[in-house]
This record gives sequence, structure tokens and C-alpha cells, in this order.
Amino acid sequence: MYNPVEIILKKRSGQELTPAEMTFMVSGFIAGEVPEYQMSAFLMAIFFQGMTKSEIVELTRIYIESGSQIKFPEGLQTCDKHSTGGVGDKITMTLAPIVAACGAYIPMISGRGLGHTGGTLDKLESIPGFDTYMTEEYFVASVLERRLAIIAQSKALVPADKKIYALRDVTATVESLPLITASIMSKKIAEGARNLVIDLKVGSGAFMKTMDDARKLAELLKHTGESFGQKVSVIFTQMESPLGFAIGNAMEIKESIGYLKGAHIPDIDQITKALAVEMLMQTGIATSKDEALQKIAEVIENRAALQQFKDLIQLHKGNPAVCDDTSLLPEAKYVLPIKSDKEGYINSIDSQKIGYALIKIGAGRVTLDSPLDMGAGAYLYKKIGDQINLSEEIGQLHTNNIALGQAVVQEINDAMTASSNKPETKPLILGKRAKYVFCGLISFTV
Repeated sequence: MYNPVEIILKKRSGQELTPAEMTFMVSGFIAGEVPEYQMSAFLMAIFFQGMTKSEIVELTRIYIESGSQIKFPEGLQTCDKHSTGGVGDKITMTLAPIVAACGAYIPMISGRGLGHTGGTLDKLESIPGFDTYMTEEYFVASVLERRLAIIAQSKALVPADKKIYALRDVTATVESLPLITASIMSKKIAEGARNLVIDLKVGSGAFMKTMDDARKLAELLKHTGESFGQKVSVIFTQMESPLGFAIGNAMEIKESIGYLKGAHIPDIDQITKALAVEMLMQTGIATSKDEALQKIAEVIENRAALQQFKDLIQLHKGNPAVCDDTSLLPEAKYVLPIKSDKEGYINSIDSQKIGYALIKIGAGRVTLDSPLDMGAGAYLYKKIGDQINLSEEIGQLHTNNIALGQAVVQEINDAMTASSNKPETKPLILGKRAKYVFCGLISFTV
């Protein structure tokens, strides 16, 4: 029999824990035998002392084995993508239908937004009738039949992570790289994805602020996934400004539909294609970057990807007619112009500040039970390096509360800086961590 205090002391002093000691702490917490205050101390000890790669793999295993695991037929090259989150990040809605239309099988378990970043499930649930819950058996059958399903984490799947994550959120231990790794990889392995591409955001609007931290996390994610036989690639993408032009649940769905119909949205296009190429290469659907890009272009041009998105909506009991008439999506009552209060070239955009500002009109949430206004959000027309003039309309705010909306307009203006000289802009794709490297767009590892 183990003593929780001794285990906490051992980790606090920087020693490596045994699998049995970690199992005791996690299982005891789930069973109610280890109280929250001791688990909080344990998590804080991990936060400050870290974990070895072996400890992280074992913690991931414990998380996975705390609940059920989804199984697909042996040999089926299932794949998925995970994003570490960003403002305006709607890549799942553009990427998943494209890759599925190219022939991949994608079992995807997604999350909700919290803090300044939005959640895929919230965006999908802005589609009238869309239901993100289904049984594991129906989930497997749906992926096999339709190639794509996106669901919320069930109570049976990795319950240890679900309960411990809630505690991390209120004990300031969310940013721990070992705990982040175990949380992400346990769900992605338990869902049955044999191949995984991680969109690891880096910058002021991301959880990883520096490339140094991002590289450390990438190494842990790859090592952990590969320890369970999962093929993992990490692509580092810049998160210095919001992605696309739309921020807000229904507004991002509209923009995603527009992209699948052929609209040119430069940053969304670049990231979507970089991730899609990687997924098609991992699964063997394409054997070269050029072949993958050709397949991607074909399914966008012939609307097969759009049809895949319609099929996804129908599978989840939503109204696929939104793809033909986006006015069926929730819309805010008021549209306020965002007029620039400065001039010159946009030097920086504080995405995190914009994300938190939009929470005030219901476009995001502070806690998991915060209500959402699905039609609220903003369109921002300008990017870093673009020239702006005083009083020029640089965006629109969509809100159901004019008073709050006017304050948010000012906060969005305050989140931008301008200078007389055009700044150097960072590349959108910062590099990748994989076993092979493409030529051209992502021709280097970091």
C-alpha cells in the first residue's frame, strides 16, 4: 500500500516515479480515495519538477487504461489531426472533409473552447441540430461507412484525463508539458487513430509562446505516440494573428464553407494544405507532396470535400442545407463597423487580447458551462504588414449587445499596433518534426 504524501514528496524532490506509484495516485483519485488537495499537490510537483519520457509514457498508458478504447479493423490506416489551439482556428472544418474526400478514415474526438481560443465542438454545434454525442459503436460504424465523424469525449473514454484536466484548470497546472502530452496523446491513441498530425501553434496568440517550448513539446508528443505504435508528425504554425478573417462560432463555419467552395483565404489555405499533405502521406494515400496537392485540389474543385462536410452534418443530425444557404446559421442582430484609430502598417495583432474581448459578447467562454452566443464574433480584414488609414473600416463586430459591442470594438483596436515602416512578417509554417521532409513549403525540420 502506498502513501500519497510519500509519492508527492518523491516527485517534489525530482525523483522518477514507478508505474505502480503513478497508477496508485491516478486510480485513487478517480475512485475518490486520493482527495483533490493531494492530487493538486501532486500535479504542482509535476509542474515544477517535470517528468522523464518514461514517466510520461506510463502516465499516458494509465490514462488510456482508465476507460474504454476504440478499435478499428487491423490494418486500417486511420488518421487524425490535433491543434494546440488559436484564435480563429477553424482548420478542422476545412481539413477533415478534404482528407476524408481523398479516401482517409478520420475518427476525431474534439474539444470545446476555453479562454481566448475557440473549440471545434462549439463551432459545429452552431449548425442547427448538430449533435456531437454518439455511442462508441455508432462512432466506429460511422467512420467506416462515411470516413469522418467528430464527437465529444465520452464519459467512458479516458475518464482519468477528463477529471484531472478539470483539476489542472483550477490549480494553474495547465501549462505543464508532461501533463499536456499525456492529456493529448491518451485521447488520440484511445480514439483509434493510427496516424496523427499535430498543428502546434507558436506565438503570442498560442499557449506555446516560443519555439523552444514548442520543440520540447513536439519531442514529447512524438516519443509518446510512437511508444504506442502511432505515427506522429508535428507541424509548427505561427499564431501571431487570428486565422482567416472570421472569429466566432457560426461565422467560422460560414468561412469554412466558403473555403470548401473555393474561396481564397491565404492563411487557412496554407495551413490546411500543409496538414492535409502530411495526413495523405502518412496513410499512403499519396506518395509525394505533388500527388497529395493534386488530390486536394481535385476534391475542392469538384465539391467532393463540400459534400463530405454535408455528409458529416447529416450524420450528426444537423441541417446540411447551411452549406447552400449560410443565412440558416445563427446571426447576430447588430453589425458594428470596426474603424481604425491609427494609421501606417500593422505591426502586431494581440490575438489573445482579441479572443478575450470577444468572450464579453458571448463568442467564447470563461468556464465550460458559460453560455455562448453562436452568432457573435468579428470579421477582421487586415493582417500584420497590411497598410491601414485613420478611420478606415478594418472589420465588423457582430453582436446582440450594442453597449458591450462598442467597448469590444475599442478593445480590438487596442489589440493592434501600427508603425510607419512595413514590418517583416514571419512565415506561417515555421517548420516540422517528422521522420521525412518535403521539398518546398516545409523543407526543413526544427
